Amino acid sequence: MEPLANKIRPQTLAEYVGQKNLVGEGKPLRLAIEKGHIFSFVLWGPPGVGKTSLARIYAIAINADLYELSAVTAGKNDIRKLIDEPSERPKVLFLDEIHRFNKAQQDFLLPFVESGELVLIGATTENPSFEIISPLLSRLRVFVLEELSVEEMSKIIDRTEFSLDEESRDWLISMANGDARQAITMLSNTAQLYKEITVENLKNTLQTQFLRFDKKGEEHYNTISAFIKSMRASQPDAALYYLARMITAGEDPKFIARRMVIFASEDIGLAQPTALVVANEVFRAVETIGLPECGINLAHGVAYLANCKKDRSAYEGFKSAMDDVKRLGNLPIPLKVCNAPTKLMKDLDYGKDYELYPKDDLLPDKLKGKKYLKNKDDQ
Repeated sequence: MEPLANKIRPQTLAEYVGQKNLVGEGKPLRLAIEKGHIFSFVLWGPPGVGKTSLARIYAIAINADLYELSAVTAGKNDIRKLIDEPSERPKVLFLDEIHRFNKAQQDFLLPFVESGELVLIGATTENPSFEIISPLLSRLRVFVLEELSVEEMSKIIDRTEFSLDEESRDWLISMANGDARQAITMLSNTAQLYKEITVENLKNTLQTQFLRFDKKGEEHYNTISAFIKSMRASQPDAALYYLARMITAGEDPKFIARRMVIFASEDIGLAQPTALVVANEVFRAVETIGLPECGINLAHGVAYLANCKKDRSAYEGFKSAMDDVKRLGNLPIPLKVCNAPTKLMKDLDYGKDYELYPKDDLLPDKLKGKKYLKNKDDQ
């Protein structure tokens, strides 16, 4: 059965709701659509605000063949296949979550966008400046989409033709947080399960949805917390499970890899110094390979880090030193380890009696004898 979101999707700008900054009278994207200008661009904004609908409306306006791919699952072969497909009309590639394409995949796209063989419309929730390679980004115009307002969300809910009271409408709009697709899906699921749309039924439907994972919400932080703590506890099975949950729910694999690099220094540290090398290589592999295959690299790294011995002494020592710096400020550095680039500084005993490998304490006088890096026996 066709999803309700597709059934009520706007076909023209007259039906489109929201993004007045782009498609209002005299605005840039509206003018491009009305005049049939052919160019590649990126739609950057939160989920459920109309990126896919705008791409489809644009493709219709320029009389193009539209190909829709998700960067999560697509690869070079998918791009090559549509390039080789015969057509006398412009080819528009709508690439959802373009930030999930790694550098090699984006490099592969570049010549087709440069030559005009492909009109690329990228959709992303992430800052294109950080996620799209410079040569490709320089050939794309970036349009920033905004969250839908309460009034705009209400208009879209009206299109579903579901009957709901004001309290249910207000709760649904608040829960969806500007994401029209989420609101429509909630309405559709609630109607199927309970027939009647009430706040109570909407809440019950929300609780039954599979793998809730709001990147800004509690579930996000709970899952990453469980992931880190499982590796810290040397429980690779639990760590792999939480890794799988994050990947399945759409977490950015580079975010996971960054957390692993931090973990290697924070929790493994001196017990296995090469753990940092492994974690960095996992991060590089994630950047190079991309989803879905980079999940294998992440799993490899997670199993390794979870099985490593743990030592937080370097991390704890650094925290203790930071506390002293904040508490005591910039204490005077012993003159013997100060730089002496001028005669005056030498006359003031800067660098005097410096030895290459001294035995005496080089900490400021007020901290002499302080131990930041403690052996396990001292902890």
